[in-house]
Amino acid sequence: MTGAHISLRQIEAFRATMQAGTVVAAASLLSITQPAVSRLLGLLELRIGFALFDRRGRRLIPTPEAQQLYREIERIHLGVERIAHVALDIKTQRAGALRIAVLPAIAQWLAPRVTQAFLQSRPSVRVLLDSLPSRQIAELVATHQYDMGVVEMPVLQTSLEVDLIEGIESVVVLPARHRLAERASVSVHDLVSERLVLLTHHSLQRRRIEDWFARRRLIPNVVAETPQSTIACALVAAGAGVAIVSRVAAASWSFASSTLAIRRLKERVTTDVALVFPVIGTRSKLVESYAREMRAEIRRTLREPAAAT
Repeated sequence: MTGAHISLRQIEAFRATMQAGTVVAAASLLSITQPAVSRLLGLLELRIGFALFDRRGRRLIPTPEAQQLYREIERIHLGVERIAHVALDIKTQRAGALRIAVLPAIAQWLAPRVTQAFLQSRPSVRVLLDSLPSRQIAELVATHQYDMGVVEMPVLQTSLEVDLIEGIESVVVLPARHRLAERASVSVHDLVSERLVLLTHHSLQRRRIEDWFARRRLIPNVVAETPQSTIACALVAAGAGVAIVSRVAAASWSFASSTLAIRRLKERVTTDVALVFPVIGTRSKLVESYAREMRAEIRRTLREPAAAT
């Protein structure tokens, strides 16, 4: 019979007796009768095959074997308590890990702000924040390698849950001393003679901009292309030309006010951005909270004035 059928209640009785020093005190800790504690201890000794206490009157003196067993039980008990604390932290969103992938335009400024605010009240949460192209983000989120992504639409990946954010207007990014920087807004016609820095043809925004030029029988003077809006802004800052990017991307350069001017584009050219999630499985509360803060920060950016000097 040795080593079998040890019950949790027997272990609780032993632990309480070790802590209290007497069966009477152990019974009080466990809110059971003294005979019940004695019976549980007797059964435990029967199961393990050795004595746990030397009886000296009302006092119980733990044997060396009992001391060794108690140390092991305490180690396990602390582990169980730790599990309970972790479970509570998960429930209250104070612990856990998130894997987030965002567009480079979001990664430079907006996502770090969201992440910092998110972590401020969750000191035990860890966030992996990555910057990737939309197509790659869609693939990695669909295969559960990331919990959430922020992409430019459309994406070809079908095994995603898509939360579309309203179309983000495009703005014109100019050198701060450019002649057009004196205006509150700039039109496509104003840009015909300008050296343009545009996104590459895979971008829906680029196709929409070219549509505007084509419908007016105008040919844009494109001197540089890049898949990333932040690089387009950097090219403008370096003096390569004038760029058309989304308001969110331009906001990441708002700190460089002495270098760039950001002006509203009179013609409405939008970029569709979406939060994407794996289609299978329930989102955790952490993911939901991060997504809510990301959505709110993007919309807050869209409400800010487009013109900035």
